[in-house]
Amino acid sequence: MEKSSVEVKAKFIRGFGDKTRLQILESIRRSEKTVSQIVAELNGNQSNISQHLACLKGCGIIVSRQEGKYIYYSLRNERIDQLLDVMEAVFAQVAEEVSACDMNDELDC
Repeated sequence: MEKSSVEVKAKFIRGFGDKTRLQILESIRRSEKTVSQIVAELNGNQSNISQHLACLKGCGIIVSRQEGKYIYYSLRNERIDQLLDVMEAVFAQVAEEVSACDMNDELDC
């Protein structure tokens, strides 16, 4: 059974809805990186970072390429980078309201 367009869009948007995944995206925005580089930059653990990378890749937000024994991760394309810029601009306008909103915590959005 085929998923509806809205379901697929929601899945894509959920890819951005995690603190660690947002940190990963910021980490690889300007240059591709290996898991080890991302783990070191974020002071994370490799298993957790790898799971988030798999989620981002599964949502079509990032891509990977293998070079020797290393896998490098980067944003899928310039559009994803532009989307992150737009989200940052919108967030700058609504940051105060978002910070004060308890509803998102309760709904686990």
